[in-house]
Amino acid sequence: MEIIDGGVTSPRGFKAAGVHSGVKYRSLDLGMLYSEVPARAFVGYTSNKVKSAPVQVMMSENSPFLQAIVINSGNANALTGRRGIEDAITMKKVAASELKLDPKTVGVMSTGLIGRFMDMHKVKYGISKAARELTSGREADAFLAEAVMTTDTIKKEVAVRIRLTDGTLATIAALSKGSGMIAPHMKVLHGTTLCMVTTDAVLSEKFAKTWGEILDDSMNMVTIDGDQSTNDTCALLANGKAGGKCADDDPIFIQALQKVMTDIARKIAIDGEGATKLIEVQVQGAETKEQARSAAMTILNSPLVKSAIFGSDPNYGRIMMALGNSDCKFRIEDVRLTIKGGDMEVPILDSGAPVFQEERSVEVVRMAMDNKEVTIIVDLGAGSASAVGWGCDLTYDYVRVNAEYAS
Repeated sequence: MEIIDGGVTSPRGFKAAGVHSGVKYRSLDLGMLYSEVPARAFVGYTSNKVKSAPVQVMMSENSPFLQAIVINSGNANALTGRRGIEDAITMKKVAASELKLDPKTVGVMSTGLIGRFMDMHKVKYGISKAARELTSGREADAFLAEAVMTTDTIKKEVAVRIRLTDGTLATIAALSKGSGMIAPHMKVLHGTTLCMVTTDAVLSEKFAKTWGEILDDSMNMVTIDGDQSTNDTCALLANGKAGGKCADDDPIFIQALQKVMTDIARKIAIDGEGATKLIEVQVQGAETKEQARSAAMTILNSPLVKSAIFGSDPNYGRIMMALGNSDCKFRIEDVRLTIKGGDMEVPILDSGAPVFQEERSVEVVRMAMDNKEVTIIVDLGAGSASAVGWGCDLTYDYVRVNAEYAS
């Protein structure tokens, strides 16, 4: 597996564009992803009961193949009633007309403010402009990445090249946006996290199960604030342009896709609104995978834990408090807690009792926490299941960003 300098147009047969339609004052605000041939589509959607119009439209159609996705930022098209549904359908139809496609093969995503109607005059103009500017390469990748950003501060792209088991050279790439209102729980066929994954490998409809499992271990293990968006959507498009055998069960392909999605998940976490630190929680020794996930996410979502990480405050009682509020089963006498930061790995708790109490030792923990990336390792001693999750610290800027979001 080779990590390459690339984006969603790196796999063969994909093009992209990002343009300014006028929904935002100056920045790019409408993007388009296009495949030269129909691509097998695997799409995960938010599990929030309040779903945006684009999510409702996409779920109702449940198209097995997509050839294009049109995305706007600046307006989530959520809580917009029947008009919002009609606008999402119109976006698909306009893109289909420009690209000479069946509207059913066009996906639609939106992100931005909730509860405001789309300015369809501007959106239609943007779609027409994007369709004319479709191309491949790093500039196209960058324009699309910028067009989908809201409060994001960095572009979130990953691309890898692999040699499949049958010798086929294939590429996998991903683009995502998301900084706040993030605690995805996306299910296949079921501040926003939007993600597009492209590959030129051949996949069949049977890959949906594996895709769901990869989502559960990557995007669904990211949390910024514990609030699941109305618009979360993650689409994997496989156009098969690389040729070769079906890669559904190819361990090399699966491992590479897991790598891409894990890297994207980490990029989302470190770019959380106002974030200064990436928090990784590794839970080991759980009875079940579900319990391990619950433990990791409960710790990551705790405002007290997140605040302690921000301040490099070695108050491990907050971590244990959060663990105790999770759905996992354990005996406190079996739990071990370790904190890693930089080159330091400091044991905190063993067999339910502190490893240290001296002030000097406390300062060592503080030094470990005073790093850009902080890892919390919890061994429950109750089984063999494990899970990893990612989040960020809770800072003054998070409150500022969200207090002023609509203004």
